[in-house]
Amino acid sequence: MTMSIRNQLPGTITAIAPGEVMATVGMRLTGGQPLTAAITLEAVTELGLAPGSAVRALVKSTEVALATGPVEGLSIRNRLPGTVTDIATGGAMASVKLSIESGALTAVITADAAADLALAPGSSVVALIKSTEVALATA
Repeated sequence: MTMSIRNQLPGTITAIAPGEVMATVGMRLTGGQPLTAAITLEAVTELGLAPGSAVRALVKSTEVALATGPVEGLSIRNRLPGTVTDIATGGAMASVKLSIESGALTAVITADAAADLALAPGSSVVALIKSTEVALATA
């Protein structure tokens, strides 16, 4: 299946914490960074997920926020440090490509935000991704 989701990060399931309807699924990306997805219990069962399962974390580029340094007092658990490798800015939006330990990640943010953060190739950033915005696919 070909998908329009640019961010497809390979990793391995490390833990599953089931709730009544949803589960949090911990994984370790190939670069070693932890990532958490919040998905339905039904999806956990249908995908046959268990610790050790190989998966791909799928994240739309519009669901990736950027910070120029560590952020405290924030509920977003997924924080991936990286470096800006390219930025394409249009009238309203900017596409920011990052290099992270697990490969590449793309964030689409407003052009105003990119300007306010003074983003340029070589800038250090932290990609912020809510666990509810991470989908999982089996390999």
